[in-house]
Amino acid sequence: MGSGFASADAFLQAHPELQFIDLLIPDMNGIVRGKRVDPSTLPKVFERGIAMPASIFALNIQGTTVEETGLGLDIGEADRVCLPIDGTLTMEPWQKRPTGQLLLTMYELDRETPFFADPRVVLQSIVKRFEELGLTPVAAYELEFYLIDQENLAGRPQPPKSPISGKRPAGTQAYSIDDLDEYAEFLADVLDAAHEQALPADALVAESAPGQFEVNLHYVDDAVQACDHATLLKRLIKNMAYDHEMDTTFMAKPYHNQAGSGMHLHVSLVDGEGRNVFAGDAEEPNDMLRWAVGGLVATMNDAMALFCPNINSYRRFSPEYYVPSAATWGVDNRTASLRLPGGDPEALRIEHRVAGADANPYLLMAAVLSGIHYGISNRIEPPPVTVGNAHEQHEASLVNNLRDALRELGQSPVMADYLGREFLDVFVACKEHELNEFEMTISDLEYLWYLHTV
Repeated sequence: MGSGFASADAFLQAHPELQFIDLLIPDMNGIVRGKRVDPSTLPKVFERGIAMPASIFALNIQGTTVEETGLGLDIGEADRVCLPIDGTLTMEPWQKRPTGQLLLTMYELDRETPFFADPRVVLQSIVKRFEELGLTPVAAYELEFYLIDQENLAGRPQPPKSPISGKRPAGTQAYSIDDLDEYAEFLADVLDAAHEQALPADALVAESAPGQFEVNLHYVDDAVQACDHATLLKRLIKNMAYDHEMDTTFMAKPYHNQAGSGMHLHVSLVDGEGRNVFAGDAEEPNDMLRWAVGGLVATMNDAMALFCPNINSYRRFSPEYYVPSAATWGVDNRTASLRLPGGDPEALRIEHRVAGADANPYLLMAAVLSGIHYGISNRIEPPPVTVGNAHEQHEASLVNNLRDALRELGQSPVMADYLGREFLDVFVACKEHELNEFEMTISDLEYLWYLHTV
């Protein structure tokens, strides 16, 4: 990521005003957890790491430990050691009191064995498989999100008032410059803060719903770092919104009558000489690209719980909002699950369009790279290319609810091979716990429908 600081001492000398350091580690849901410490602690963190409980990776979306994972009371809420990630030591531009941040990853107590339940560790193990093929994944994310008011309307979100007009937007035109102008100060501060943190955010686009925007990240030749970028950018956007007296949500479907928010992943592979092995004619993809697409199609249902990890994730799927419902691919076709963008043949890549903005970037990347590696290793041919509207040509075949998705993931030998059986058991246990609690809750709609009618 490149903070420019080779050591804790150099960072502390460059920022004598520093009052706090936030030590950050993303959990199973991609939610950033951690500790806030005194700056004097920083050299020790770099030298020896810092202890945190293994149960960080057993937390559900509410922050409660799921004991079925075996990472809580079964091991006595035991600690593991968290070590710094190079190049992630930066300042937090939104803080009133000077505060730095440092991203961590978890190891066993020997400080050498990566901890199996850390999604970052899972992704690293998959990247190593590409190294064995002499290939390096190159990747970038596009993240959609909504600006929302800090005050809910009867418990539901609403668009924020425009800082310029004072009015709440009722509609938005896709790619509208006027809508960018309405929130220009916030959007400019996001890009400035991203650059200050060495996060390669390069564009903000107004999407097709009130208060919805998309932010694009540059390509990097380190798939794990691309996920670090996405995770830290989400945190930055949320905090910059607070500074502007607004809130944000990366919830997949916050409004029932508006577009959901997706997280599109662009990925290609380069060889030892830095050449894109997918390069060529998108209309006649070469073997490597064809097999990669074949593997992604073959494993798409296996990995749906990683692309769409929450109950709300599945509310996003609707043809009118360009969200795919079948495992399809097409050339410059936004109705397909996998899009091969047109343009420069040397920059040919796969755009994976299935996941919601609520996905964990590390697990989304892990699932996509697993599918690509599986396809290439087994020379899997894809189905015929889809030309035109995929929704009209293909019946919905992707898993459309979390319970079925978890069943598919838990039973998938391919995902178990790539992500590890032990890791999948923890992930599925966390998500099944959430699902069971949700299904035991009596909703307002049930009272409306049944209380006085049955």
